[in-house]
Amino acid sequence: MNYLVAFVSLGCDKNLVDSENMLGILHQGGYTLTADEMKADVVVVNTCCFIEDAKKESIDTILEVAQYKEHGKCKALIITGCMAQRYKEEILTEIPEVDAVIGTTSYDQIVEVANSILQEQGIKTQRFEGIDREMLEDMPRILTTAGYFAYVKIAEGCDNKCTYCIIPQLRGKYRSRPINKIKKEVEGLAKDGVSEIILVAQDTTKYGSDLKDTSLPKLLHELGEVEGIEWIRVLYCYPENITDELIAEIKRNPKVCHYLDMPIQHAADPVLKRMARRTTNASLREVIHKLRREIPDIALRTTLIVGFPGETEEDFKVLCDFVSEMQFDRLGVFTYSQEEGTPAAKLKDQLDENVKIKRKESIMSLQQAISEKLTHSKIGQKMKVLIEGKLTDEDVYIGRTYQDTPEIDGQVFIDFDGELLSGDFVEVRIIGANDYDLIGEISDEYSK
Repeated sequence: MNYLVAFVSLGCDKNLVDSENMLGILHQGGYTLTADEMKADVVVVNTCCFIEDAKKESIDTILEVAQYKEHGKCKALIITGCMAQRYKEEILTEIPEVDAVIGTTSYDQIVEVANSILQEQGIKTQRFEGIDREMLEDMPRILTTAGYFAYVKIAEGCDNKCTYCIIPQLRGKYRSRPINKIKKEVEGLAKDGVSEIILVAQDTTKYGSDLKDTSLPKLLHELGEVEGIEWIRVLYCYPENITDELIAEIKRNPKVCHYLDMPIQHAADPVLKRMARRTTNASLREVIHKLRREIPDIALRTTLIVGFPGETEEDFKVLCDFVSEMQFDRLGVFTYSQEEGTPAAKLKDQLDENVKIKRKESIMSLQQAISEKLTHSKIGQKMKVLIEGKLTDEDVYIGRTYQDTPEIDGQVFIDFDGELLSGDFVEVRIIGANDYDLIGEISDEYSK
């Protein structure tokens, strides 16, 4: 029988890679993919539970799709990912519609689990391999992103032991993939039309620390040789591991975007210490100044946590002053989430939620003014833009520069009455800006 499967992927882009692998495995196993959950025989929800909001979204989504057991064709509801790893017993006992839970290192068994449920209705199933299992290689994959860019996971797990984070308990110790395996995957993506790859891991700058003669700079050098790849973007670069060798490779490799996503989380030394971060205010300043000195056009993105236990008004002022001085090109803010099972959850001086929200709003207001100034400073520049689509019924195309990661950073709006295709690279002259986005016009004939 030709069974239909629908998939819901939540959380980060690292989770998305797992979802795309599961889609490939299911397709290879004879299942037909559908976007209509009402018509699906099998519904899979790949969950996240990094913070409270993510946990709530996962639970709400599971409950929402559970209705298809009664009002749709769903015969098998399967929960995978971080929430399945963390709350497997609770999910199976408290949400009776769920038929199976699969751990973060066991997604290769998705077809076997689905087949088992469809053949033996009513049998609850759990699949959990060891948390430190080596990363699965040579898995089939179906991209759910636009066909011209793809995320590439270069490592799994984390050894950093930040006090607020549950990830090491759900994803295991840090395990790097071999360079040859990553390069083989990227070569396959390039042959399928992908021109931008985005490297992800819990900490990309730690890549290779568990392997002999392997490092992120060496990986970037190898991937720079792959024909067809135009942009290589690196996310989740912990500042303490940004070495001179890495900076030099970014500087000399023409395919590596002059862009780093560098989550610093805070800038006040007392807070960084309680977070068990391995940086200080002074070391953060040093690495940021070095990056901008060596690569003047580099775009720096960071993420912050406000409202961490014990964060004083003085700590918050230090953070605000740091943001004002550093002038990050891109910045996101989370309010601290008290996650059970983490050391930070047991710390004294937990802050009121309203205080956290006000501090988040203050930082975002500060960053909005910084961003507005930075975007307007680009007026008159010519920039290479990757076209991503077109506004309906308008001669306005949407694209991204090297300074923009898909879906989280800014966009460029281009008024052009010719024909452009998603995935085209064009040269654009910036003629306007708002708080976060740019407005441009085609400056030369575009190249595909």
